[in-house]
Amino acid sequence: MTTSIQGAASQRHKAAPAVLVLEDGRTFRGRAYGAVGVTFGEAVFSTGMTGYQETLTDPSYHRQVVVMTAPHVGNTGVNDDDPESGRIWVAGYVVRDPARVPSNWRARRSLDQELRDQGVVGISGVDTRALTRHLRERGAMRVGIFSGNALPDEGTMLAEVRQAPEMQGANLAAEVATKEAYVVPAIGEKRFTVAAVDLGIKGMTPRRMAERGIEVHVLPATATAEDVYAVNPDGVFFSNGPGDPATADGPVSVMREVLARRTPLFGICFGNQILGRALGFGTYKLKYGHRGINQPVQDRTTGKVEVTAHNHGFAVDAPLDAVSETPYGRAEVSHVCLNDQVVEGLHLLDQPAFSVQYHPEAAAGPHDAAYLFDRFVSLMEGQRA
Repeated sequence: MTTSIQGAASQRHKAAPAVLVLEDGRTFRGRAYGAVGVTFGEAVFSTGMTGYQETLTDPSYHRQVVVMTAPHVGNTGVNDDDPESGRIWVAGYVVRDPARVPSNWRARRSLDQELRDQGVVGISGVDTRALTRHLRERGAMRVGIFSGNALPDEGTMLAEVRQAPEMQGANLAAEVATKEAYVVPAIGEKRFTVAAVDLGIKGMTPRRMAERGIEVHVLPATATAEDVYAVNPDGVFFSNGPGDPATADGPVSVMREVLARRTPLFGICFGNQILGRALGFGTYKLKYGHRGINQPVQDRTTGKVEVTAHNHGFAVDAPLDAVSETPYGRAEVSHVCLNDQVVEGLHLLDQPAFSVQYHPEAAAGPHDAAYLFDRFVSLMEGQRA
């Protein structure tokens, strides 16, 4: 292992030049990090100080180029225990100061090596604070990373960036979801069966349910209501995922059937946006979104403020201070972000259904919101009783 790590460090000293080009024409120059080549995506920033491996493998980052605001990245290397899926999903990776030598007893290889092995184009040596401030002021936008010894001129690079697809209107959930249904067995005594619609689910989420005695049947994003009820579920779960919720007509239709049958329902992130649409609310694209593990959210049902993990660029457009009449009964906003008053949760007052916009599975992130899985269990217990 010492030899490979030293090799990675010396390789970085010889790294090829790289350029990051935003669609508004601003450029940042640095060195290649990870694979050498060209990549395009939506430029977003993540404020997490830790958990880069979970971030990289979160399917919700599909087609996004992630800028890490933490200046030093890669110091714990990469292990085989923390991935949230079977591969890295980010379209590109931007760091300021990559670790020269990873140091952690669980590390199996360097982050630079993992990015190269999976063909993920990145850039290092970039002023990520300046880049983040630019994205906060101008908004998330298309970006390209170009690396190698024969780079095109800036005009050519900018033209290619502007030809890349935008995130608004992108239908991506089926691209990242499982193609075949699978089961995560309950840990210990089985208490409930849950059908989980995979829109980009992270591995820790069904594990958190399994820890509570739930047998989780993970279904493809294209699952129908018949597929959901074929497993005879006590509850239905809709996961996180990438893309524009305005394109997710299939999952919205399935959720409306679940609501019509009054089956206990829980959604997170993309699932929250799906519930919003199912209830008749609209969704919209945030200027630069919420990404990281330090977002303050208030649970209005208890008044408690939680520090939470986020990864979303769209939000639900629902009234913050009014109860809304929907085809499935009364609904209200249950959680709100204290930074910008964005809707962070919904719940129905007349049947067992709720959702949150963030990630209570805490991979990576704080554990303040773990109680939401217990709240889901309570709904299923109440329905059974």
